[in-house]
Amino acid sequence: MTQTKPLEGRTALITGASRGIGAASAKALAAAGAHVILVARRVKDLETVEDAIHAEGGSSTIAPLDLTEPDAITRLASAIAGRWDTLDILMISAAYLPELTPLPQIEPKEFQKAMMTNVIATQALLAAFDPLLRRAKAGRIIGLTSSVGADPRPFWGAYGSSKAAFDNLLETYAAEVEKLGPLRVAIVDPGATRTAMRERAYPGEDPQKIKPPERVAERIVELLVEDFPTRHRERVD
Repeated sequence: MTQTKPLEGRTALITGASRGIGAASAKALAAAGAHVILVARRVKDLETVEDAIHAEGGSSTIAPLDLTEPDAITRLASAIAGRWDTLDILMISAAYLPELTPLPQIEPKEFQKAMMTNVIATQALLAAFDPLLRRAKAGRIIGLTSSVGADPRPFWGAYGSSKAAFDNLLETYAAEVEKLGPLRVAIVDPGATRTAMRERAYPGEDPQKIKPPERVAERIVELLVEDFPTRHRERVD
């Protein structure tokens, strides 16, 4: 019996692919047939994810990269364009959580790093991969957000404001391309998920009571297979 691979023939780029939801999604997309380009800073962690993908018969390429380095995203896009004619899926999973603190006590360097990773890199990714995504038969962009972007919470000001800007960028881009072709944009709030970032934010929480990242990855694959409307937004409970 032939196993169905609904994403076969598609190329997907995932940032933050070395761990958590990014890693789980990379494995899930590869299992669904996509060739996955794994982007993150830690080479060994990327190699671990790639080994897991290959062990299951999947296909992937690692691209170690710090998204905040000048021109890093431009170089990445140029390298990918030299190998592939299109990019079918862009999943923006990488994010930086600064220390949770009252607003007047936000450390400027931490705030700057959050804005660089969560906002400026997002705009750079959309700009750099726009041509490849538009050339795809049905390009898809998935951005992982947080509820604190739309619902401000005490001590989360630095991260929340960066995610509010992140959401705005994606929704603006979605509105700009809505009438121009089949390209679709979805913003996904994973909700409480068992990740290292969640553990940092809630150190006293029992992780076994929180859903695993594989559940979010499963929903992302489902969403990519569906024909969702652009400017789609949902939360994974």
